[in-house]
Amino acid sequence: MNGIEKLWGVKEVAEYLGIPVQTLYRWRCHGYGPPGRRMGKHVRYIPNEVRSWVASLRDEVA
Repeated sequence: MNGIEKLWGVKEVAEYLGIPVQTLYRWRCHGYGPPGRRMGKHVRYIPNEVRSWVASLRDEVA
């Protein structure tokens, strides 16, 4: 590969986060979660942005 990381789909992000796909869709509807981009009928995520979003979360438990 040429050093460019493949974009993640909803399933890959949900798997990475350990959550159901429906939770990720619900978060998007409420403006929460990692930033995703709509590409036609698909939502794609840049892996480093997903990782950065996770790193930005507080360590506190609600």
